[in-house]
Amino acid sequence: MSSKTDIDITFDFWTDTPHGKDPDSHSPTLHRYHQVLWCKPLPSGQRFELRDARPKGYLCHRSPSGEICLSSDSAIPTFRKERKKLAHVFTRISEVEQASFLRATYTIGGMMVFPSKRIDRKNTINGARGFNPQIKDRFDLTMECIRLHYEHKSSPLGDTLARYAPFFDLFGSFRGYVDFFLLQDIVTADYAAVTFPR
Repeated sequence: MSSKTDIDITFDFWTDTPHGKDPDSHSPTLHRYHQVLWCKPLPSGQRFELRDARPKGYLCHRSPSGEICLSSDSAIPTFRKERKKLAHVFTRISEVEQASFLRATYTIGGMMVFPSKRIDRKNTINGARGFNPQIKDRFDLTMECIRLHYEHKSSPLGDTLARYAPFFDLFGSFRGYVDFFLLQDIVTADYAAVTFPR
């Protein structure tokens, strides 16, 4: 890459992650991409400045309401742990297609950041979306819960998102959140709804 601001949307974060480690916390390129992409003005005009918090953390932002630390998370479930249970599905997909899919899930288009600090010893957003049987790590369902949060309506992740209200308040509205994190592809043109696979 010619400069620190270049983003290669095809870069596979597994390739610069130490063997046996998770790209979300150990890929230097992913860390840099998150910092480059999200250090920009918020809807309020205030800059969402992110400082490197490694090795104890990942990326942190200091706001009037306190420090907000973020971690990286894959937005696309790979079902690696469920591979045996889903063998009847995986046997219908060629090894080449599976490998291609796995590479795509760990490019920048498949990554997201969420607040990482536990509050009251309860699950973070990453943890809650993975363990909640109504969400099962699905990003579209997570986004629907975030949309409902901004509308002050209940959802399976309602209590969790409410704990991180200062983070979501930074973006002002669901539209502000979507635009900031470049998530327009997962919502309708008027931002009124999340689009789901058919």
